[in-house]
Amino acid sequence: MTEPRAILFDLDGTLLTMDTEAFVKRYIERLGAYTAHIIEPQKLGASLWEATKHAMQDDDGTKTNAEVFQQKFLDLTGLAYDTVWPVFDQFYADEFPMLKEDCGPHPYAAKVVEEAKRQGYQVVVATNPVFPGVSIIERLCWAGFAAEDFTHVTVFEESHYCKPNPNYFREISEHIGISPERCIMIGNDMQQDMVAEEVGMQTFLVEDYKIDRGVPQHRVTASGMMKELYGMLVSQQGPFVKKSE
Repeated sequence: MTEPRAILFDLDGTLLTMDTEAFVKRYIERLGAYTAHIIEPQKLGASLWEATKHAMQDDDGTKTNAEVFQQKFLDLTGLAYDTVWPVFDQFYADEFPMLKEDCGPHPYAAKVVEEAKRQGYQVVVATNPVFPGVSIIERLCWAGFAAEDFTHVTVFEESHYCKPNPNYFREISEHIGISPERCIMIGNDMQQDMVAEEVGMQTFLVEDYKIDRGVPQHRVTASGMMKELYGMLVSQQGPFVKKSE
């Protein structure tokens, strides 16, 4: 086993305290109300889900997630780009910040990231890039961070794959120039985060806001609450054991 050189952090439910299901419900409702003058809210919601699902399943790799999503959404709704996208952009500027509500920094998030950097790890925000970059940066702020705190942040407009596609993790590895075997994926989702083990990454399943849909199950290097993760990182145990080259 080689010594890990990078730690990939999921955002929602990991660095950021969040009830993901409740948040998505608020998001769809708020966006539906904001765009009701150009598209019926129910149709908007259905089209968003279908276009997002399409982007998550796309494995071509020649287009960004934003390009794949945009084309599918416009095809489904029959709307013109110039009609709807400026309204979306304004929503993310005006309304999205108000969705924070019960979201906030995890008490151990800053400690974990700071300790990882102190030990020399490259740190990456590996959040599922199915939202525009501006909304990902906003949620990073809710978690108490800025994009500049990390080596790389996966965003809608630049990524070519989504979780749980193993190629999502390979793309991160290639981007930061560190092999998967030298990376540790930390996240709260069994199906979308722990799949990183398929490309050779070690994993830590965070149980504070754990999501497990039952299948598929993935091999997990270690698991526990964020407090326990911090302790393992500080003491260099589990996936954080330092190995000689």
